[in-house]
Amino acid sequence: MRSINLRSLNSATKYPSILTFHERDPKRGTLLEEATVFEGDVLLTEKVNGAGARIVVFSNGDYIIGSREHLLHARGDLIANPKDGVAEALRPVADALWTPGGGGTQVLVLYLEVYGGALGRNAGQYTGHNRVGFRLFDAATVPEDVLSRTPAEVSTWREHVGQEFLTEEELQGMAAREGIELAPRLGTIPASQVPTGIEEMHDFLTSRLPATLVALDADAGHRPEGIVLRTENRSVIAKARLEDYERTLRRRFGR
Repeated sequence: MRSINLRSLNSATKYPSILTFHERDPKRGTLLEEATVFEGDVLLTEKVNGAGARIVVFSNGDYIIGSREHLLHARGDLIANPKDGVAEALRPVADALWTPGGGGTQVLVLYLEVYGGALGRNAGQYTGHNRVGFRLFDAATVPEDVLSRTPAEVSTWREHVGQEFLTEEELQGMAAREGIELAPRLGTIPASQVPTGIEEMHDFLTSRLPATLVALDADAGHRPEGIVLRTENRSVIAKARLEDYERTLRRRFGR
């Protein structure tokens, strides 16, 4: 692990941005009518709002914990970067992770949301007592040989080939094996039942997820962030945030 270019590792394991289900007007910040097109079955999961994090697991059992943008802590470090409490929350999980042993050629990357505590302005929706939780929402593998490339080469690789994400079945199996809770699953629907209008999607969000399913105590506010929509193999993925739809409808209709 000490011989790896950390800039290359950081780039290769970053989580890609997820587009909004309806396109966003870059000038006004409101949503436009153009919607993401899905085919087949669409999996719905709760979008938890906190601090994005990752655990990078090497085949020999070493690991590195990172935030969305930065690497924070490695196995064996005496002191962890305290940023957002991410390393503190995830170190016990990383220490207990199963690894396939030596000789592997893939790095496993777990993507999690650490939430509650003082993590963002919506922390109070999940806890009234400053509690912190986390949920796994995705995982991917990265070939170890990619990490020997320059940061510029890794960036090109990520944009044109990129991480190989686990399917829903693989993700569920890994979460069960490791004892890590997933972001709540809200069901699977055919693409024909996904609303494409802004008003319709707002109603869909409030009916499908009237309150968060990941509250950490009874005194939480319980207001949900939104829903992530994805195909089973993750070939199409988009997020629908309740706040975006409320803002758009207020400006459009004064609601």
